[in-house]
Amino acid sequence: MSAAEDGPGVPAAPARTAKPARKPKPDRRLSREYAVQGLYEWLVARHDLGVIDAHLREDGEFSRCDAAWFDTLLHGCASRRAELDTHLARHGDRTPEELSPVEHAVLLVGVYELLQAVEIPYRVVINEGIELAKAFGGTDGHRYVNGVLDKAAREIRAVEVAAAPARRPGPPRRGPGAAGAGR
Repeated sequence: MSAAEDGPGVPAAPARTAKPARKPKPDRRLSREYAVQGLYEWLVARHDLGVIDAHLREDGEFSRCDAAWFDTLLHGCASRRAELDTHLARHGDRTPEELSPVEHAVLLVGVYELLQAVEIPYRVVINEGIELAKAFGGTDGHRYVNGVLDKAAREIRAVEVAAAPARRPGPPRRGPGAAGAGR
């Protein structure tokens, strides 16, 4: 049997092709990433926020982000930290001081967006927080972030959460009685 065949009349598996280039991250996602990095440095090293801001802007990728949203997040989270930490303490099982600096920074951004960016659906805020925690945090940090932001959303955006259709786990139903059945 030749290397080009796996058996009689069975062609070899197609050669693997290179992965397609990754889609560029949306501007706001990149802004959130930079804000989390800046807040992390601010929380850990206690550097001046202006210095952190200038340092992050020097990064080659910064020009792709929404700079105005980055400013809003970085400076808004820092200036309202006490208020945001109050929400975190109320909805988490540990104090903000006990959080890892990455989780703390991600949660500051998430709670800030829940409070100040009502044009962003709460589920988007939660999902963005999860993605940030996966990108920068520890192994299961995203689960903690998900739980805290979900609880915070139920309080901060109670009307929006109550009006949202319930999410069903698993694939949509197929069969008799399912929407679109029998077509």
